[in-house]
Amino acid sequence: MPLVDLEVGQSGELLRDSEDRVPKRLRELGFVPGTKITLVRRGVLGDPIELELRGFRMCLRRRDLGGMSVVRLEASQTDEQTAEIKGAAT
Repeated sequence: MPLVDLEVGQSGELLRDSEDRVPKRLRELGFVPGTKITLVRRGVLGDPIELELRGFRMCLRRRDLGGMSVVRLEASQTDEQTAEIKGAAT
């Protein structure tokens, strides 16, 4: 599914096939295949979109995210990944 189609609070894992469609500047910021991305909120008119990935948040326009595809993660998958990250940090 397209990244921009996630609902607020939903997470997805960036797909490998979208790597060629991701601008270099976004790949350098962590938009690489396998990265978990959470849609935090949308602007009043649906733009910009606030995303959380790799421990930071950023706001981007829909047009900048247009070519990116994700596999939606269920809440249980997100909780397991969070627990793994917290466990590795201690």
